[in-house]
Amino acid sequence: MSTIDQFLSEINQILRSKNGQKLRDYLVLEPPLPPLYGVIVNELRQNFPASEQDALEAKCRKLLPEYDSGQVGGSWTSFISFLVQYFVFLRDVNVEQLLETHDMLKSLLQSCTLALSDSTMGIVVLPSIVSFSRTLARLAIGLDKRPDLIAHLTQLAAGAGGEDVSERVTLVEVSANVIREALKKCLSDKSGNASGLDANGRPDGRKIGIYVLGNICLKLFFHCRKLRSAEFVFNSVNQNSPPLFHYPASQRVTYLYYLGRYHFANNHFYRAQLVLQAAYDQCHREASKQRRSILVYLMTSNIILGRFPSPRVLARAEAQGLQEIFQPICQAIKKGDLTTFRYLLDVDHPNAPWLLQKRVLLQLRNRCEVLVWRSLARRTFLLSGFTGDSTKRAPSLSLEDLHTLALYLEGRASGGKAELSNGHSENLANGHSEYVDLDLEGEVEIEEGEIISMGEIESVVASLIHQDLLHGYISHRYLRFVITGAKAKPALEVGFPTVWTVIEAAASNEVPGWVKEDRSQVDGSRVVRITGARPVGTA
Repeated sequence: MSTIDQFLSEINQILRSKNGQKLRDYLVLEPPLPPLYGVIVNELRQNFPASEQDALEAKCRKLLPEYDSGQVGGSWTSFISFLVQYFVFLRDVNVEQLLETHDMLKSLLQSCTLALSDSTMGIVVLPSIVSFSRTLARLAIGLDKRPDLIAHLTQLAAGAGGEDVSERVTLVEVSANVIREALKKCLSDKSGNASGLDANGRPDGRKIGIYVLGNICLKLFFHCRKLRSAEFVFNSVNQNSPPLFHYPASQRVTYLYYLGRYHFANNHFYRAQLVLQAAYDQCHREASKQRRSILVYLMTSNIILGRFPSPRVLARAEAQGLQEIFQPICQAIKKGDLTTFRYLLDVDHPNAPWLLQKRVLLQLRNRCEVLVWRSLARRTFLLSGFTGDSTKRAPSLSLEDLHTLALYLEGRASGGKAELSNGHSENLANGHSEYVDLDLEGEVEIEEGEIISMGEIESVVASLIHQDLLHGYISHRYLRFVITGAKAKPALEVGFPTVWTVIEAAASNEVPGWVKEDRSQVDGSRVVRITGARPVGTA
């Protein structure tokens, strides 16, 4: 008996026992291959060259009889095609030709995905699909880091893609789309219960592979920055997956990390912190690298929401180096120091490359400046605000004083020698700020002597009131911010509510993409039952 015959005989026994894990262990791909596979490769090249592929398929059909209704297990048509493709891969692959290897592996995974479609035996190849998908993902990311090997593909895409550069499909995205087809098979599995769980409350059938394959897809989509494609994964999981808590911790944490980053990228920071906090809490304490990755985005989300990291969090091993980056930003926000805040988040700052690489700099700069203005208004109230008196005059803050302080900071930013005199803006600031948002760079011209106007101050305060970060109204006639409802509580507490409290009160704890409940308990298939309904118009 040849080595190939012996190999096929053992595969047949594996199929009859429906042992998917053992099948995965037999269908190895990555070098160095065990010596047995070297013998198989030699036999394939001698007895079954490319011209004899039909003979190879005939041998597989002979030694792997298809199962029938009376058997426990066996082969099936699409599995035979997949196994022939596997032998072709072993015979023809040249691991030194990475791009060619990628294309062959992609075709092999597509063939395996077809085998997954079988309602009875498809589950057997699921572990192999997961293994092949991980290998394809690593290879695709490795190739993406070698532009010299894929330069011709980029040129072809540029020639065929027209002007819409953002819609070009990269090699990494192509790989993710192939893996996504296998994910679709898992999501659409109807072979088990409507809940997708077995009698012991564990994922059943192909739904076992939902999150492990979904996480591989998400890793690739985030690598090539295709959030629109990642959104498909989250939407599909949201509609067809059993609750996340039924899956292993490693799959839960990875999925929640990418879901949190997705909501962060879409400016849903409250949702992001909910998901990232769950991922951080469930991540193993020894997984410092993973905990640090989660903590970067969790900490950034919380800062944007007005919650700053405590010394205890910053002292953790996974937070090493984060204190030097985030604490100065938090201090600038607390003090209302516009000058320092803008300097710390300027693209020329030493920390800017790291913040840009993590893709958090623009969110911090654009979303936290409103918190700086709130702190500046609060600080101005503490310095010169009217706290109320027995004449029933409401507590208030002079917008001219706020304007004065803002002008002083602007003058300091531009190197001007502004001095506080009698508190009026016209007696201050002989400098100007040259800060321009990146989105408006080249579109806005800064004129010499341009400074913050009173109209801008009124606009900022009105915006803070609209966002409920200040409680009161503006008296445009007297240029004052008037705090309302300060009879029972201190004016400072009423007029300047805590940022986190305001946001939390207005937010919902529902997070799209995070399946928490078992849908089978609410008539899982979402079919509306009308049994016993009365005809229209009857009482």
